[in-house]
Amino acid sequence: MTGRCALLLLLALLGLQAEARGGRGHGEWDTGDVKLPPLPPREDAARVARFVTHVSGWGALATISANPAVRGRPFVDVLSLSDGPPGSGSGVPYFYLSPLMQTVQDLQENLYSTLTLSLAQTSYCVNHGFDPQSPLCAHTMLSGTVTKVNETELDFAKTSLFTRHPAMKTWPSSHNWFFAKLNITNIWVVDYFGGAKVVTPEEYYNVTFHRDSGHDQSHLLSLSDGGILTTEDKHMHPGHLLSCTW
Repeated sequence: MTGRCALLLLLALLGLQAEARGGRGHGEWDTGDVKLPPLPPREDAARVARFVTHVSGWGALATISANPAVRGRPFVDVLSLSDGPPGSGSGVPYFYLSPLMQTVQDLQENLYSTLTLSLAQTSYCVNHGFDPQSPLCAHTMLSGTVTKVNETELDFAKTSLFTRHPAMKTWPSSHNWFFAKLNITNIWVVDYFGGAKVVTPEEYYNVTFHRDSGHDQSHLLSLSDGGILTTEDKHMHPGHLLSCTW
């Protein structure tokens, strides 16, 4: 194999790896060329929860097992998720599920589940030297029921997931994939020492998003009661920005 062919093969393999985990331009805040927005003030637990949810591309979903070998025991699986395309976070975690998954078989008997999301999946904790278990490596626990998405939300759920996880579009149709969401009833936030903070769903969803309007303001994105992010940083792609600041 010539040196040129070897180089082309290496680049192709790297490209496949990037596509498998979402690929650039699909909301990955942990890549070297994308800067994670600043963590919200820790005293604003609802804002921290929304931040963690929006930048998370995957989480650990705990269910009550229906598998005869471990029936009635906790069962956890890692699921890809999205609460909206980068810049349009809704706070609602959406999933792409198959009846073949053990998690779905559990949910058919008991809809209740708890989702854990952590900034350990981004560059934030590593860059600050925080162990994933450290309270300073912010994480949230969202509890509720997982149900199929209705027709009203279907398009948004599909766009949310396929934007962040384009590989999903190629998954075999024979697995009968469907869109689902977590209906949140309880929220806990761990982002500092002293135990988890409780956030109500009302507080969580009241963290509202909007785009700045006005002359030549297309490069600004803001969150109610927050500051302003700009896309002028040469290392930040506008498509990766939250439509908010923290």
